[in-house]
Amino acid sequence: MIFSNPDTEKIRQLLREIHSVAVVGLSSNETRPSFRVARGLQSLGYRIFPIHPLSGEVLGEQAYPDLESLPEIPDIVDVFRAAEHVPAIVESCIKLGIKNLWLQEGIIHEAAAQRARQAGITVVMDRCMWRDCTQLCGNKP
Repeated sequence: MIFSNPDTEKIRQLLREIHSVAVVGLSSNETRPSFRVARGLQSLGYRIFPIHPLSGEVLGEQAYPDLESLPEIPDIVDVFRAAEHVPAIVESCIKLGIKNLWLQEGIIHEAAAQRARQAGITVVMDRCMWRDCTQLCGNKP
C-alpha cells in the first residue's frame, strides 16, 4: 500500500488543534532548517520541546535527549532526522501514546509511516510543518 498524506483540510484542522510540538533533531545552530522551522512555529504560538541529546537549551526551552524524557506528552512530534531513524521514533510515539507525527520535507519512510497509521497515529510525511501552518492557517487561531 502506498502512503498518502491527509487531505489539505485535515492538515489544516490538525495544525489548528495542536499546541505543543516535540521537534526531534532540533539544532541550536540558527542556520539549520530545524532551528528556523521551530522558531517559526514558536512565533505562531506553538510550545516547542527540543529533542536533541547534545543540546541543553534551544529557543529558550530546555532540550531533552529523547521523547521518553519529556515532562509531558506533546500534541505532535515533528521529525528532522534522517529516514533511517524514523522507525525508532515511531515506536517511541506508539509506546508513549503520541497521536500525531510529522516527517519534515525530504524525510520519507513508507513502512514506518504505515506502522504509525496502523497504531492510530495521524501521519504527515515529506511536508514542512511551518510552511503548511503559514499557508493553511495564517497566524494560527
